[in-house]
Amino acid sequence: MNRSTKDILLTALAPVMWGTTYLVTTEFLPADRPFLTALLRALPAGLLLILLSRRLPRGSWWWKSAVIGTLNIAVFFALLFIATYRLPGGVAAVAAAIGPLATTAASIVILRAKVRLRNWLLGFAGVAGVAMVALTAEARLDLIGVLAGVGGAISMAVAVVLTKRWGKPDNAGPAALAGWQLTAGGLLLVPVAFAVERAIPNLTGQNLVGYAYLGLINTALGYWLWFRGIGRLSVVPMSFLGLFSPLTAAFLGWLVLGQTFTAWQTAGFAVALGAMIISQLGNRPKTPAAPLAPLKTLEPARV
Repeated sequence: MNRSTKDILLTALAPVMWGTTYLVTTEFLPADRPFLTALLRALPAGLLLILLSRRLPRGSWWWKSAVIGTLNIAVFFALLFIATYRLPGGVAAVAAAIGPLATTAASIVILRAKVRLRNWLLGFAGVAGVAMVALTAEARLDLIGVLAGVGGAISMAVAVVLTKRWGKPDNAGPAALAGWQLTAGGLLLVPVAFAVERAIPNLTGQNLVGYAYLGLINTALGYWLWFRGIGRLSVVPMSFLGLFSPLTAAFLGWLVLGQTFTAWQTAGFAVALGAMIISQLGNRPKTPAAPLAPLKTLEPARV
């Protein structure tokens, strides 16, 4: 296995883990607590990664971590769980599947990238494939839930592109970078969670197991792998790996919850998987480079 394939596979493990979020939230966690769930997913994982990496931000990375942590953690997690609590898994999955399209658009604006037509086509194919897998005739629409799902995907896309734009901090690896952002986002969620949802409910053993899984495996390990990938892979092709999240959620619904999986859904799974595979062709790891030049001198790149 060459280095490129290994990096892609390791990065893909992150959205596979995130694909378990809907199942864990609906089956293990207390109902209607999106901000508390976002807080307990983010802050303990962030503090653990900082402890393990033994690195704190330096210089401009204090405010950069706060910006990315706000977008990628506080806003994304809050909107994700609002969508999860208000929407069936299928509708929430389709909202999340716009991630590659949002990342492509953000790359044009932030990185001044020249985007290949195939990335747009593959992005639409990915959304269509996930829709074929996840949407059913019984799927109900909730406007707030749909807006939250779409907003969360856009917020995460902007954060990923900004992370790529600002490069890797000196003397800090992906564990530290993930830890800074999770901690910053988690701290921002503390006043929101207590202002909106008031007191913490009585948590059962099942709730504690669910939160422990979300914090340790789903988030601490998942985000370490994801930020490792951001430093090694091209940002737009990498965003297509996020389609593993809704596909994993649909597969677990069939495997664990006894949901149906028809020939139409199987075809959609193949379409989304094909879009992911094609998007990775030519997605080679890159050696760390010097910090990017200011935007006014930045040459357009192709992604």
